[in-house]
Amino acid sequence: MATTKTKGGEFIIKETLAQDIFIPEQWTEEQLMMKKTCEDFLEQEVTPHLDRIDSQEEGLMPSILEKAGALGLLGISVPENLGGLGFDFVTSMLTTEVIGAGHSVAVALSAHSGIGTLPILYYGNEEQKKKYIPKLSTGEWKACYCLTEPDSGSDANSGKTHAKLSADGKHYILNGQKMWITNGGFADLFTVFAKIDDDKNLSAFIVEKSFGGITLNPEEHKMGIKGSSTRQVFFTDCKVPVENLLSERENGFKIAVNILNIGRIKLAGAAIGGSKNTITQAVHYSNERIQFERPISKYGAIRYKLAEQAIRVFASESATYRASQNIEDAIHALIEGGMDEAKAKLKGIEQFAVEAAILKVHASETLDYVADEGVQIYGGMGYSAEAPMDRIYRDSRINRIFEGTNEINRLLIVDMLLKRAMKGELDLMGPAQKVAAELVGIPEMAEPDETLFAYEKKMIANFKKAILLVAGAAVQKLMTTLSKEQEVIMNISDMVIETYVAESTLLRVEKLVSVKGEEACQVQLNIMRSYINSACDKIWINSKEAVNSFGEGDELRMMLMGLKRFTKQEPFNAKEARQAVAQKLIAENKYCF
Repeated sequence: MATTKTKGGEFIIKETLAQDIFIPEQWTEEQLMMKKTCEDFLEQEVTPHLDRIDSQEEGLMPSILEKAGALGLLGISVPENLGGLGFDFVTSMLTTEVIGAGHSVAVALSAHSGIGTLPILYYGNEEQKKKYIPKLSTGEWKACYCLTEPDSGSDANSGKTHAKLSADGKHYILNGQKMWITNGGFADLFTVFAKIDDDKNLSAFIVEKSFGGITLNPEEHKMGIKGSSTRQVFFTDCKVPVENLLSERENGFKIAVNILNIGRIKLAGAAIGGSKNTITQAVHYSNERIQFERPISKYGAIRYKLAEQAIRVFASESATYRASQNIEDAIHALIEGGMDEAKAKLKGIEQFAVEAAILKVHASETLDYVADEGVQIYGGMGYSAEAPMDRIYRDSRINRIFEGTNEINRLLIVDMLLKRAMKGELDLMGPAQKVAAELVGIPEMAEPDETLFAYEKKMIANFKKAILLVAGAAVQKLMTTLSKEQEVIMNISDMVIETYVAESTLLRVEKLVSVKGEEACQVQLNIMRSYINSACDKIWINSKEAVNSFGEGDELRMMLMGLKRFTKQEPFNAKEARQAVAQKLIAENKYCF
């Protein structure tokens, strides 16, 4: 477990040590038992019934959620005194990952136990928690979260749903319309965001279906996740008792933002689970499908696809559990400092909001890549509804939209980093100035370091210099107009994402080698080197595009020379590395890392 306290976003300016991160090879027996419980649940209650689930058979999804509740899967991180299992954040991430292979059930379950339950668990008063959380933990009541409206999606605080205090002061009268409400068709409890009177910011309310004044549109017809209930919800003079205001008045937007931070990293976990399941099915098929008298897994083009799928998933997973443990450590430190547990959980996750956004983007795009190549590996059968890739492909696509679109998340990554720098929470300017000075200085001629990982560590350090160079120059050159330069922000964001994921992969493999030895980790070394090799190319392209858009003359030439230096790499045989990864997958006949 991590011992050094690290702050969110600090990875750009600070070296992280391998022994200070958590890696998935460290699971305890208890955590692996929870993983097995989730796998058995999918195998028995979900996978055999996917067609019935997608046809939205009456009562089926609620009954599946109740079975999950009976196993404790709806209350993984709910305290035991409120009917949950009381596990830590990292364990909740592991169960989220496994359930992530459950298609529409994964969406319904995560909406219920995440955005449906957590606002009350983290922001509710004692009476609200005692009244609602035990029912939600067992699945007796199902929950949903009502934020989005027809005219307010990414701009959530512009919602028009409003609440007025009744003449006798006992109820808030709620009126408005919400859309894309997951679990809306069968929910007993709604967390609803609305503005009271002429307030600038949203407030949040706990609304029971039995309060009345709630009507639903028919189920939405969607591209994928067809088994998940998605409805528009209308509130017409819905009477909500004043004691069902959640937290303070006008604190709703803060609640929504913080719950989305949790949702983002949880979505990354689920996307990794979906990706692993997809790779396993693709490997099975490639070993069974015979063409030209050989299994198609014997062909280089197929092996490329299998290896590249696995490399990206391994990298995404490395970063996700690194951040999950950082969050867990931050929560513990806050509790030890005297903070209330619910507040500590929110604050711990908020500290790593940058990483949560990075992971949401990377893991959802990894899943999309894996699903797309899965279809391709299946060939004609990939396009048939008789084979699994049809559902996988359609279901994967929503993840780049859920929990804030990937474009919004990319903008947020840079915005949050710069805001933290402005507040003095993160010293980006000092290191950025050092990098700028390094450009005009004479490069140091150090003796080559032949030790294992020295080369890769130098590359990661250079990636960070490239980020500081481009971001520093962009802030200086564009100043107040930077927020409008979305393409430049996206370039910087992609550099940040690739650097964090590449570093996480390196740290995981370094830690693994320290435990198992270099010989036993040859395939993981190939995965790590392949990922860093690709990340380097992406960082060069994004950095070049960014500075070309705002730099000019000698200054631009100087920056491009510096970026070339920071993205320089030794020749690397990516084909050979990928072949080794593919051979391991093919021999094991599954995703095996």
